[in-house]
Amino acid sequence: MICLGIESTAHTFGCSLVDSSGKVLSDSRDAYKAPEGSGIHPREASRHHIEVCSDIFLNSLSSAGLSMKDVDIIGYSMGPGLGPCLRVGAVVARTLAGFHKKPLVPVNHALGHIELGSMLTGASDPLVLLVSGGHTMMLVFSQRRWRVFGETLDITIGQLLDQFGRAMGFASPCGGKIESLAGQSSGKYTQLPYVVKGNDVSFSGLLTAAKHSAASNRLEDVCYSLQETSFAMLAEAIERALSFTGRKEMLIVGGVSANRRLSQMLESACERHNCKFFSCPIKFAGDNGAQIAWTAMQDYQSSGKSVLVKDATVRQSWRLDLVDVGWRG
Repeated sequence: MICLGIESTAHTFGCSLVDSSGKVLSDSRDAYKAPEGSGIHPREASRHHIEVCSDIFLNSLSSAGLSMKDVDIIGYSMGPGLGPCLRVGAVVARTLAGFHKKPLVPVNHALGHIELGSMLTGASDPLVLLVSGGHTMMLVFSQRRWRVFGETLDITIGQLLDQFGRAMGFASPCGGKIESLAGQSSGKYTQLPYVVKGNDVSFSGLLTAAKHSAASNRLEDVCYSLQETSFAMLAEAIERALSFTGRKEMLIVGGVSANRRLSQMLESACERHNCKFFSCPIKFAGDNGAQIAWTAMQDYQSSGKSVLVKDATVRQSWRLDLVDVGWRG
């Protein structure tokens, strides 16, 4: 069985083909690039998706050496995400499903990150840290759903990095640029707000203080301090969650999981708790069609359910802990 996955929640439009064994047969994607100092404008990003969607779709088929006759299921990112961007993916999915008469399966984007990361790393029952532009959540699976053990109280870790980077004149996404600058720091730490409340974290005060600090300190040192502070907050919350849940596996997924310093700090935390650390491969850390295809495949195989083309809508706000996951024990 082969599934075509269509991803379009934010800056990336992607199409991937995945088979029932979990093999990624193709992964084609293109990301909207915002002007320097600017964030993602939903209308401009959706226009980008409209312009590239045909080429991305056709490239995903040709890369796998397949045609639509070989595709059994179509999955698409129903949400959460930016409305105009989500609608482009939904229209493409509805068009293909209707014309080729294929079952259509809506997928929660955040769930896709977790399911693909679990499959690629072999993590079976982990405590999950989902860190991206849209999410900062710690989760464990229990009774058919992913349960939240901690999350951000305001902005996400991805928003923290992007908003600070944009204030410095960088183009979104800014995480890679900040990581590079932090690596050039002398190691001088600038005191910044550290806010952990139970298992929850708060980054808004840290963002404001980092912007102010950049006016009187070397940017490399501020980037270093920003990473060290925010990542330490996440590591503390993870250690507390590991102690509470007793999980012996920890998995990090989402775009910010590509940051090497964050992985180092989390791996050290896991060692202290005799816990195995897993990180989604960098190639699939960001948004991609494979996460949608693999999740849709599992959903369809376990339930046999799909939606009618006319019912294939989008949900800009769709919390992960409200999604039933029938294929996990």
